[in-house]
Amino acid sequence: MDSLRLRRAVYLVHRWTGVAGCVLMALWFASGIVMLFVGYPKLTPWERLGHLPALNAQACCVPVARALAASADAAAVGGIVLTTVRARPAYRLHEGDGRYTVVDAATGHRLAPASPREAVEAARAWLPGARADYLGTIREDRWTHSGALDPHRPLHKVQMRDPDRTLLYVSSATGEVVMDAPRAQRLWNYAGAWLHWLYLFRDRPSDPAWSGIVIALSAAGTVLAATGTLAGLWRWRFRGRYRSGSRSPYRDGWLRGHHIVGLAFSLATCAWIFSGLMSMNPGGMFDPAGGRPDLAAYRGGSPARLRPPFEAPQALHALREQGFGPRELEWRVLAGRPYLLARDGADRTRLVAARSGGTPLPGYRAACARVAVATRWPDARLREAAARLLSAPVAGSRSLDRYDAYYYGREPEAMLGARERRLPVLRVRFADAGRTWVYLDPYTGDVALSQDRRQRAGRWLFNFLHSWDLPGMLRAGWAREAVLVLLSLGGLALSLTGVVIGYARLRMKLSKARRAAVAQRLRQSALE
Repeated sequence: MDSLRLRRAVYLVHRWTGVAGCVLMALWFASGIVMLFVGYPKLTPWERLGHLPALNAQACCVPVARALAASADAAAVGGIVLTTVRARPAYRLHEGDGRYTVVDAATGHRLAPASPREAVEAARAWLPGARADYLGTIREDRWTHSGALDPHRPLHKVQMRDPDRTLLYVSSATGEVVMDAPRAQRLWNYAGAWLHWLYLFRDRPSDPAWSGIVIALSAAGTVLAATGTLAGLWRWRFRGRYRSGSRSPYRDGWLRGHHIVGLAFSLATCAWIFSGLMSMNPGGMFDPAGGRPDLAAYRGGSPARLRPPFEAPQALHALREQGFGPRELEWRVLAGRPYLLARDGADRTRLVAARSGGTPLPGYRAACARVAVATRWPDARLREAAARLLSAPVAGSRSLDRYDAYYYGREPEAMLGARERRLPVLRVRFADAGRTWVYLDPYTGDVALSQDRRQRAGRWLFNFLHSWDLPGMLRAGWAREAVLVLLSLGGLALSLTGVVIGYARLRMKLSKARRAAVAQRLRQSALE
């Protein structure tokens, strides 16, 4: 294809993809501005814990073994948490099939699924003093697409009469509040995330049809932006001017404005539309190249089989002696060493383990003859556990006291704003085929993040291009937001001028088609 035919093809592709997609592009830019300040409803760990009462050693607890006896398959239980459910201390067991079982910590009796009355009581405890209207149960609605809610479905829906008109969703499995959505957040989300992510086409957490629609539209938008940039550059005279004295060939106000605005904001427009396509991981291009980290080997045992030689009351007493008010206790194992992870109402943590004669953990304080409380795991033990994650050797490790380009925190409004991102963190690099990097949280023992080179590439092609979320950029605060809003307004102006031009062209084409149809009918009448 010669250059003239190529240019003609680019102009035609841009023209008609623009006619078809300019309204959608305008909606994407407008909703993106809203999403910068109002996030999709989510329940952060610190928000959830802040609504729980402190655990009281006097009010519980039966031994964990007795709670496990209430499970259909105790050996398969993968998680044990002591928390407050339905206004009482309870063990929440994560069964092997993904479901939850709740056991009264005072009696050891298994609790039935939460009734509507219990859901309303949970909602009233969440927002004391507010009236509650029970709206029934739902499998899923526009605010509950998250796959993390699957074990809790169906969800009880409760409308609160508080000043924020908060909508609460209560797990039918446990009776816990698992999502809150104030009225203002819901309304803004119709113009924000719900519109931006095209959730009007989505009806379940894993929806291939919705994914296909978003990928197809994003790909078409990318073609539209790329061909527009090429056409704009080809039409702009960098040397010399047109007869009008302008560097743009267009004299019509809308076409001229579209051309100039398009060139000014072409880079941001192309980056955002392309990165939106990359967010869908088309064709699994950012899936790990090799094996994923083996979390079971990292732990070295399950809490159902391997537990510290003390029970919850002793751990609660030890924590209270150290001035720590736990809201939850979770039974954990790290490299074969059992321990408890305690969280308070602000999501601060403590480690509770059996006291030993070896080297104590950092921040170690002896609480009693059998229980010790610590603030974090030492890096040496984390490295020992990390060696079990992959069969490949460890290429190096480093303790980071600042965020890097892959491990960083986001504001609550952001899509990843509910992720726990503590510092310092231990970064471990592996010499596997995917060059995997793993970030270990010493305050919990969790694998906070794992990425191989494909996933790190996805971080740049989606997160960076779409959100400008390098740690230095995030620290800029309002200045970053102001630049993003300005660029989004430029993209919106570009799209709206495209709407006007597209409407004019369609009207012209339809008018021409009507005239041709009338002429054809007249010719037929003349022949008759």
